[in-house]
Amino acid sequence: MGVHSLSSRRSRSFSSFLSIFTLVFAAWATGCGGGGQGRMGTGSTAGENTTVVLLASSTANDQLFWFSATLNSLTLTTQSGKSASLLTTPLTEEFMHLNGHVEPIATVSVPQGVYTSASLMVGQAMPACAGQQSSGGLLMDEGLGALNKVTAATIEPAQSITVDGNVMGLVLNLQVSQTAPFSGGCSQNLALTITPTFSLTPISIAAQPTNSANGKALGVEGLISQVSADGSGFTAGAFPASSISGSPSWQVSVDDNTTFQGVGSAQGLAAGMPVDMDLAIEPDGSLLATRVAVYDTNTANLSIAFGPPLGIYPPYDSSVYPVMFALEVEQESQPNVLTAFTGAYGLNATSQISGQLANLQSLPFPATFNSANLVAGQNILFTIHAASPVQFTPISTITLLPQTLDGTVTAMGSAGNFTTYTVTLAPYDLFPNLAVQGGQTTLLTNPNTVVVYADSNTQMLNSSTVSAGGLFRFYGLVFNDNGTLRMDCAQVNGGVAE
Repeated sequence: MGVHSLSSRRSRSFSSFLSIFTLVFAAWATGCGGGGQGRMGTGSTAGENTTVVLLASSTANDQLFWFSATLNSLTLTTQSGKSASLLTTPLTEEFMHLNGHVEPIATVSVPQGVYTSASLMVGQAMPACAGQQSSGGLLMDEGLGALNKVTAATIEPAQSITVDGNVMGLVLNLQVSQTAPFSGGCSQNLALTITPTFSLTPISIAAQPTNSANGKALGVEGLISQVSADGSGFTAGAFPASSISGSPSWQVSVDDNTTFQGVGSAQGLAAGMPVDMDLAIEPDGSLLATRVAVYDTNTANLSIAFGPPLGIYPPYDSSVYPVMFALEVEQESQPNVLTAFTGAYGLNATSQISGQLANLQSLPFPATFNSANLVAGQNILFTIHAASPVQFTPISTITLLPQTLDGTVTAMGSAGNFTTYTVTLAPYDLFPNLAVQGGQTTLLTNPNTVVVYADSNTQMLNSSTVSAGGLFRFYGLVFNDNGTLRMDCAQVNGGVAE
């Protein structure tokens, strides 16, 4: 694993960005790799099984933009020594995009009973951060003392878990600050001691799940591998397809209430299409898509990626390309893997906004997203169509996706039907770190601050009341409104110490 310093000077060639990011991918590819009771039924019965849906999540501040970990095995054990395996094969998950919400990673049948201990083995763990150097360049450390051997993880708190009823959820939550503790920004001399630390928490599945606390996964990104002939559903897998181990995959059903975006119905879906979906756990443990969005229906020579662009710069030919950006992505997909890429945002590119939040028209500010107001640090999904993607390959679609920000509330107010929270970000957050790079096409007036808009549909999962001085995590779409960051908020969680 290595550390790479990116020049912030405008004269730096874009080829240097691509070569540096290629090194980042090479390093990643070779180096990455209980609580209360959850019930839905009449209680545990000897000899009967419960369908357990294992969900991945994380609790993190904004020091890291990536944390990939390979889960080798997860086992529950009763006091009498009987065990139940929740993971039958190793699986690699990227946890930072799950900060404050969940994604299904396995569904298993588990004998009912009280399990007094849990054992988790982690095979690979690799955090990554980006920070500003005193010279003005951007330092990206994709190693941070990555873990490269099978290690027993700590599960806190160590409490018994009762498995009973028809179906229940278990949330495997990566505690990022405990796993990779460090203070300050990225440093070229930084070498962390990675101590994998998780919590494992049962949750009850609601009859109609609404959020990550009762059985709903929002904004699950995947690639369709098969569509049912009768239009009843499809199979999709998470990207990237890990070179270390498998990635999560989902068998998804749809019904008459499923909202389709980009296609008219399930009949419009096809293998090879990227999907952005909201999934609800059903009473039998299966997954129902409440929303399925396809932002690019063309599967020919398709490459996709999502994550934050680390730099946005003027193009070499503004008559063809409004902007260019160097992208360090969180997730990437076959057939053409784009882990790091200098893209050309062409005039024919389609700009879109995730359909996860349905209140954009009622926001008290213009919720727009295009080449003129795209800023480094926003969470985006882009697609290109090229047999062999190279530097400056034109982008076909670019879509704004929700993201999680951890920050301190400094003021509260109202605007129309929205409650507003003025939130101050930590200095190491991507927005303030990336905004100071020279030569960028779009500048932020105050990159350390974001104004959050919450309405009656915002899921409030925070245990303490939101008030000035409080630290919280906000999940939603982040817009650049003439230099001011504004978030349309879908969910609020308790904050993580900065």
